[in-house]
Amino acid sequence: MTPPRGHRAGVAALIYCGPAVTIPARLWLLALAICFFCSGLCALVYQVLWIRILGWTFGVTVYAASAVWAAFMAGLAIGSLAAGAIGDRVRHPLRWFGVTEILIGVTAISSPAALGLLQQAYVSLYPSLPQSLGALTAVRLAIAFAALIVPTALMGATLPLVLKAATFRDSALGRQIGVLYGSNALGAIVGTISAGLYLIPGRGIHDTFLIAAGLNIVVGTAALILSITVRPPAPATAGSGSATLLSPDAHRDLVAPGSRTERPETVRSQAQLAVVLAVFALSGVVSLALEVVWFRVLTLFLRPTVYGFAVMLATILAGISIGSYLITPWLGQRRVRWIAVLACLELAIGTAAVCSFGPLTYLPAVSRQLSPFLARVMPDYLGYPISASLLAIFPTALLMGVAFPIGLHVWTSGLAARGRAAARIGLFYSLNVIGAIVGSLAAGFVLLPRLGSRPSLIALASASFASGLALLTVSELRRPGRAAAAAVAGAAFGLALWNAPDPFAQFVDQRFRGMPIVWQAEDLDSTVTVHSLGKHLMMTINGNHQAGTDYPAVHSHRQIGHLPMILHPQAINALVIGLGGGATAGAVSIHDGVQVDVVELGSAVVRGAAFFDGINYGVLSRPNVHVRVDDARNYLLLTPRRYDVVTADVTQPLFAGAGNLYSAEYFRLIRSVLNPGGLVMQWVFGTEAEYKTVARTFLSVFPNTTAWGDGSLLVGSVEPLRLRRSDFDWKTELSGHAQALKDLDLKTFQDLLATFVAGPDQLRAFVGQGPVLTDDRPLTEYFLSLPRDHTIDLRPLHGDVTRFVIPD
Repeated sequence: MTPPRGHRAGVAALIYCGPAVTIPARLWLLALAICFFCSGLCALVYQVLWIRILGWTFGVTVYAASAVWAAFMAGLAIGSLAAGAIGDRVRHPLRWFGVTEILIGVTAISSPAALGLLQQAYVSLYPSLPQSLGALTAVRLAIAFAALIVPTALMGATLPLVLKAATFRDSALGRQIGVLYGSNALGAIVGTISAGLYLIPGRGIHDTFLIAAGLNIVVGTAALILSITVRPPAPATAGSGSATLLSPDAHRDLVAPGSRTERPETVRSQAQLAVVLAVFALSGVVSLALEVVWFRVLTLFLRPTVYGFAVMLATILAGISIGSYLITPWLGQRRVRWIAVLACLELAIGTAAVCSFGPLTYLPAVSRQLSPFLARVMPDYLGYPISASLLAIFPTALLMGVAFPIGLHVWTSGLAARGRAAARIGLFYSLNVIGAIVGSLAAGFVLLPRLGSRPSLIALASASFASGLALLTVSELRRPGRAAAAAVAGAAFGLALWNAPDPFAQFVDQRFRGMPIVWQAEDLDSTVTVHSLGKHLMMTINGNHQAGTDYPAVHSHRQIGHLPMILHPQAINALVIGLGGGATAGAVSIHDGVQVDVVELGSAVVRGAAFFDGINYGVLSRPNVHVRVDDARNYLLLTPRRYDVVTADVTQPLFAGAGNLYSAEYFRLIRSVLNPGGLVMQWVFGTEAEYKTVARTFLSVFPNTTAWGDGSLLVGSVEPLRLRRSDFDWKTELSGHAQALKDLDLKTFQDLLATFVAGPDQLRAFVGQGPVLTDDRPLTEYFLSLPRDHTIDLRPLHGDVTRFVIPD
């Protein structure tokens, strides 16, 4: 309920007792832009945090991430519609904006607790849920929606309210649209970079929530004080000569309705406005789907790190922000044929999107030129992803940034907008957001898996081009002008289609020249390729080496599978996290009497492993092997099964999402599925800081960890490790175990003991004191926050194995 006016006056008196001051329009707009900048910053920080938190339970599959994303965007759409419905009836929209910002901070800071309760309910309900992907995705969506609907709806409400506050009355939005929309996008850039490069690795997820919520509350309080102490500038009347930032439409709205002098500058038909609204609903579909395609392709070139994703998102937002600012000075022009301009922009967006991947040919050269300059102000690692993003993404994003404020201006300044600016803003924005939901889901679930990157890009670009033609048909141009514009644009688009390169061919030429692709596939979560290297094959996942048929690769992966099976007295049930080329899972599977569960994130990886039958013992066709396509962490959280051995195919800890597989919380999940006496194999390597941080974390959960091989193989256990000669000897008499010992060239028990490096005491002394990896601070994933000066030297690590040998 709205408090009585006397109560509101009393509250205001407690805050400010002096008279309200009228300030110039430019200062008023600047104040609103600063508030909306901070609002955009917080929104992107929350988005990053929520996706990470829900990933702990739901996993990092596209299904899980899409459920979170859809819930987030749905909240924005609902909030925008609701704010639009009430925005035109409130006297002080800035005051409402301030209250909304404070509520965002309060609800966002409480969202982790709400998510924790809902996740506990999810785990409890899981056994009784239908075990189908559709049903589980629907449940995840419902949980994400329930947890995020309030803060995200409040976020969606901010745009109509702040734009309504900027228009002072019912005037057309004019140049305020570009300034405010651009400022919000600029804030989103800062939020993306600050969360991805500094806040999460430096302060952790919990503290980052506190910082963002605190900023929301500060912004909300400032907006409330501003709305009470400062009077918005009144629009200048005709002939007054006073300066204003308002569009000339503002003068029209001062005239009493029905008078002879009331005449809008431009009369737009309902058909024209309907086409504009439809085009920007479709624009939401295209823009988010393009983002998915861009990210998937550029990940091949850049590697799937949190920094690469942050740079790509920041580039999109930078294009939107700069485009909005560039068009700002022109939005107040009275004689511009804005629908024709929009048509040309949509045609250009379609053409630029088709050309997105062409400039990547010059990526190495551009990176060499640009990186030295960027290295002066940021880590030199970022030079390459920034170069790629500028070449592939920025031109199209810039055009999108120019188009959106124009479309919103045209829609809100139509004849039907009189007195309902906030409602029209809310409708426009919510339809655009709903389109974004459709676009992200369509790209991830339909376009990429069924068409691939290049056809998906062409389909999306064609949709944008078609929307430009639709705008052209209702534009202010005469028929000959429309025909000429369509002919020229069609020729440019056709030429762009003809020359559109295959991004995979560019990727192979730059990263794996001379290594032709034998097989490739794109699934929901990854791009998998099998390359030929003469007599050998190599698998890459998202552009990173994952498996090979060369001896060093095969030996390393088999060692990760064989060693814990040999050390365990008699493992009956084993779990392998990750399939890759199948060498690790195959090594586990040949041990006599064992049942093996393999959890792999990507279905395309499973298909690709069939090319490596020669080194994985035909693991996919073995009757004792059961492959499940799922997120490992989600599986560990929900499975009722218990295992004697848990091992994992090699996963680099610095890749995006890999932090979920190296944290103390993850290791505790593994511990929870171990049988008494169970063993866990963990591969660790990298820089000194990475090795010591991961090993320290592993030791914190498995206090009796021992190191083997070259020191990179850690075997964790809850109970102290016990080795018996008899447990080794009986295995030499069975064919599967004997083959495993042959693979590792272990002929005797002494050969096995010779591979021992160190016990828990020596390992603990070697890694020393320092941070451990947690879900709250995934330091290895944010690897630029750790020293990267040199690779770990494990030669000083050694211990006495005899203390672990017990007599028969």
